[in-house]
Amino acid sequence: MKFSVFTASTPDWTPEEAAQNLAAQGWDGIEWRVTDQSDAASPGFWAGNRANWPLTGLEDSLDEIARITRDAGLEYSGLGGYARSDDHENVDRMLAATAALGARQVRVTMPRTDSGEYRELFAAARRDVARAASRAAELGVKALIELHHETITPSASAAFRLVDGLDPEHVGVIHDLGNLVIEGQESHRAAFQLLGPYLAHVHVKNVRWVPGEPETDGTVRWHHEWAPMRTGQADVDAYFTALHEVGYDGWVTSEDFSTELPLRERTLGNLAYLREVESRTRGFVRESSS
Repeated sequence: MKFSVFTASTPDWTPEEAAQNLAAQGWDGIEWRVTDQSDAASPGFWAGNRANWPLTGLEDSLDEIARITRDAGLEYSGLGGYARSDDHENVDRMLAATAALGARQVRVTMPRTDSGEYRELFAAARRDVARAASRAAELGVKALIELHHETITPSASAAFRLVDGLDPEHVGVIHDLGNLVIEGQESHRAAFQLLGPYLAHVHVKNVRWVPGEPETDGTVRWHHEWAPMRTGQADVDAYFTALHEVGYDGWVTSEDFSTELPLRERTLGNLAYLREVESRTRGFVRESSS
């Protein structure tokens, strides 16, 4: 496996700082966040992120993206795009940028479930994804669909329905451990087996559910919040064990949105932890199968 960081989770660093710092820590790659974002008084994950490349004028930034990535000695695990599947113009731009950079694969986002009637949203997205896969094939890249809460593909089962029958060389699924704690949780091994060749990429972060204050009638409503990799509710060891069991050996991208630790300490600790878990679970699976 190779390990990278999605720069949505490194908002304090400029692109050059992100690439240099991650390379110095020993990460194999980087997944650049590409979207037009709002300004913010201080850097944040979703607004004012300094490690973000704007979608507007992206083509003019490609040489700089390539230089920064190359000079740091990092590979691309892909591009973290935000163009929605029905935004054909920007999907095409992201696919073309992916091809130009040699980044191989790029995320195409799905409609939110609250944006329409589910069956209609799903049918339209299937047409859009088929179109994106066709365009990706022309460019020699792959469009990725992420398992993400509050979208039409929160689970592996939903994502498989969306991509089934399309060419897995040019469309695939991002399996996301943390998002599934919020919505879409299924047996990991069964999900990986179901996705088969469509399992193209993995995102790892962690989440916890916490109770709110009791209401006047005693009702307690729970909400989720991002948690450090080691302490969230998702079992990272079990996740890697399942990945090894199905023979996954691709990219694992960290996108830790917890804030208990400073950014530099957070990314360094996550790499050590992920490598430790990967090695331990690989050995466990090897021993179990011998």
